[in-house]
Amino acid sequence: MNNVLGYRCSICEAQFSLDEVTYLCPHDGGNLDVVLDCEAISRACSPEAIRGADERSMWRYLPLLPVDDPGFHGTPLRTVGWTPVYAPARLRDELGLPRLWVKDESPNPTASFKDRASALVVARARQIGAEIVVTASTGNAGAALAGMAAAVGHQAVIFAPKSAPPAKIAQLLIYGARVLLVEGSYDDAFDLSVQASQAFGWYCRNTGYNPFTAEGKKTAALEIWEQVIRAEKLDRPLSVFVSVGDGNIISGLHKGFKDLHALGWLEHMPRIYGVQSSGSAAVANAFNAGTEVIEPVSADTLADSISVDLPRDGLRALRAATQTGGAYLIVSDDQILQAIAALGPAGIFAEPAGATAYAGVVQALRDGVIEPDDPVLALVTGSGLKDVKAAMQAAGEAPVIEPTLEAVRKVLNG
Repeated sequence: MNNVLGYRCSICEAQFSLDEVTYLCPHDGGNLDVVLDCEAISRACSPEAIRGADERSMWRYLPLLPVDDPGFHGTPLRTVGWTPVYAPARLRDELGLPRLWVKDESPNPTASFKDRASALVVARARQIGAEIVVTASTGNAGAALAGMAAAVGHQAVIFAPKSAPPAKIAQLLIYGARVLLVEGSYDDAFDLSVQASQAFGWYCRNTGYNPFTAEGKKTAALEIWEQVIRAEKLDRPLSVFVSVGDGNIISGLHKGFKDLHALGWLEHMPRIYGVQSSGSAAVANAFNAGTEVIEPVSADTLADSISVDLPRDGLRALRAATQTGGAYLIVSDDQILQAIAALGPAGIFAEPAGATAYAGVVQALRDGVIEPDDPVLALVTGSGLKDVKAAMQAAGEAPVIEPTLEAVRKVLNG
């Protein structure tokens, strides 16, 4: 990995080599950023070379990633990323946003954004000889790890709160993971998974803990750069909306854009907007208070993927907005359900956490945070099939009729 210089702590800025530290800064527990060797990358690669790559997955950006080529062509590991970006005319007209895009992560192998981090962590696990990988998850991260581990013949251990949606637990089990349901919250599962990794020597994938997760998630920023910023020749900063729970997705996006800017490949840094449910708004609360001190909350939201008491990557998540001229928005669970219903007629089926970003776009436009002529992208992080119960809340019940044409007419007439 000649393209990596090492790690840098996000708090004290101490630097380490990759073999000195595995997870957090030993001085203050800060999250670690992987530091790329931009000079080496610039000598070996260019935007034109990436644009001409045959690979249609996150691995097209291998020169900007801190792992060697993992191989495993023809497996789900190699199909993660390069997800579609839509220009939905219906939503553009409804909102009066002629330059709105939606990036949909549901085509990923396990139907969520979390495949990006899991693919990279599994690649790293193979390089360091770690055969068992563990994570805490409300479902999506665990399913992603279970699927990616299965693809390469590794064992995954998943700690999940027993309240996680059944569809997500089913995914974990189908992929062959060892699943342990915890009597408690996601935060309880997180702490227990870290203890288990230390006790049994497992490699821990946890977001906001393992530095390689943000490196996987930054690949979405690299795709947005290629698919929208360069393709549309934007002459002003793109406003990117993303739901926030633990904070690792938004910090990963920020890292990706920062890497592109450091390479000189990105002129206008996008403005990044974090969107949180009012029932789990620890980072948004800190943003609104003008502080970098993030206080835990007692999370209670139907958007289980972003239901977090204490965000483990909160500081970097906060800075993703403050350092790019973005902001944080808070939306209610009702607004999230409305967003699910609004995305559906545009052909996009989102789970609650995925629709939260679009709810944030609607709120930002209403509040004057963004203008109608701004270029805007909402990141939908997971498929609605992950949480059918929430989808039914958003869509309502279908009528049950007798098998007669008269019954059909009656329904059609109102």
